[in-house]
Amino acid sequence: MMRMRPMLEWPDTAAQARAGDLDDIERIVAGGAVAVLSGAGLSTESGIPDYRGATGSLRRHTPMTYEQFVGDADNRRRYWARSHLGWRTIVRAQPNAGHAAVAALSAYGYVSAVITQNVDGLHRAAGNADAVELHGSLGRVVCLDCRSISPREELDERLREANPGFRDASTRVNPDGDVELDDALIAEFRTVSCDACGVGVLKPDVVFFGENVPKPRVQQCYDMIDAARAVLVLGSSLTVMSGLRFVRHAVRNGKPVAIVNQGPTRGDALAAVRLDAPLGAALTGLAGRLGCANAAV
Repeated sequence: MMRMRPMLEWPDTAAQARAGDLDDIERIVAGGAVAVLSGAGLSTESGIPDYRGATGSLRRHTPMTYEQFVGDADNRRRYWARSHLGWRTIVRAQPNAGHAAVAALSAYGYVSAVITQNVDGLHRAAGNADAVELHGSLGRVVCLDCRSISPREELDERLREANPGFRDASTRVNPDGDVELDDALIAEFRTVSCDACGVGVLKPDVVFFGENVPKPRVQQCYDMIDAARAVLVLGSSLTVMSGLRFVRHAVRNGKPVAIVNQGPTRGDALAAVRLDAPLGAALTGLAGRLGCANAAV
């Protein structure tokens, strides 16, 4: 049962965000009906790196774009060879204390919706079965010809059969689920076609750089923001418009926005308050303050 707490008057959300503490975050979340918008920073404690943090992979790795993937068979071979190895780390990752705290806040009625920019499936694994995966999920594969959807586990098994003994010692996994690989190893890798239609090109069911999020999914997220009283951003730099637009939408409609992230974000000037802190500890503490049981894994 959610315990309602008195709300504070928050500053003009068009002003610079006020550096706050956990008390400030608690006051916003205590009113309930909070929409969570999460990013890669929430999953780093599960062993999945982010793109733009202090050790973010964009400092050394440029993700493949949609145009590169669909336009060249060699690019697809490179993607699937790297992703085939990186997927093993993604599939072994477990929800961390931050994911568990968000699930507990949802179960107790404080969080009304979860929108995640992550493709690792960890919110759903933690208990937020209705989390909207804005950029899709690495756990699914789509055929670009017949549009059939299949589990990633099935593709993984088929790729293992097509590439017996394919191994690499690389341990550097990127947020999009691939690893760095030598070109010679990539050249040896064999891709497979869609098992449903027999000829279709397979793509992970995620939104690549340069690809648009499906419009119905975007509208679903806007509807969640409209139905919420406040927005809590967790572990996102809000660098890309894909997530920032929802923060801007909330502010335009007079809803307070709180940000918990390690490092600055593009939405700081829009937030009522921001807290720079490790996500797992901060969210576990928040859930505990609000009386949510099982707030840690």
